[in-house]
Amino acid sequence: MLQQKLTPTLERRFVRTLDFLQESMPAPARILDLGGPNLLAERMRAVGYEVSNTEGDLDDPPSGVRQSGLDAVTAFEILEHLVAPLNVLRAIEAPRLFATVPLRLWFATAYRNPNDPLDQHFHEFEDWQFDWLLERAGWTIVRRAKWTSTFFGIGLRPLLRTVTPRLYAVEAVRWRDD
Repeated sequence: MLQQKLTPTLERRFVRTLDFLQESMPAPARILDLGGPNLLAERMRAVGYEVSNTEGDLDDPPSGVRQSGLDAVTAFEILEHLVAPLNVLRAIEAPRLFATVPLRLWFATAYRNPNDPLDQHFHEFEDWQFDWLLERAGWTIVRRAKWTSTFFGIGLRPLLRTVTPRLYAVEAVRWRDD
C-alpha cells in the first residue's frame, strides 16, 4: 500500500477522476491502469474495481497494454510523459479508454522536474490535439470534461489556474474487427 498525504489539489483531482470513471463504468470492472502502482489506482480498488498496473517503459515497446478480457484501460495523467503515446493508444485491446491529460497553459511552461527524468511532461496538449491523437489511434470520443486546478498561492498565475481549465478528461470507445 502506497503511503502519501494527499494535497487538497490531488484529492480534488482524484474525486473528479473517479466520478468521471464511475459515471459510465461502475464497479466492479476489470481495468488496466497505465503506469506503475499509484494512489489513484489504490482508490479505484477501494471502491470495487479490479485494477492492474503496467510495468516498465510504455514507449518501448507498448506490449504491456495488450491484455484480453479487460473492460477498460485508464490512462490518468500518464500519456503526457510518453515520447510516443500514439503507439500505446494503438496497442490497447480494451474496448473502452478513460484518460486525463494536462492542457497546455498559455501562461506557464510545460512541467519538468529536473531531479527526476521520469517526472516531466514531453507533451502538454490542447484539447483538439489530444482528440486528434485519439482519432489517429482508432478511438472515438464519447464524452469529455475539463477541470480547473485548485492551486493555492498569491499572484497572477495562481489566480489564472483557478479559472483556466488544466485537465482534460475523455472517455473513448473502439470496436475491433480483428
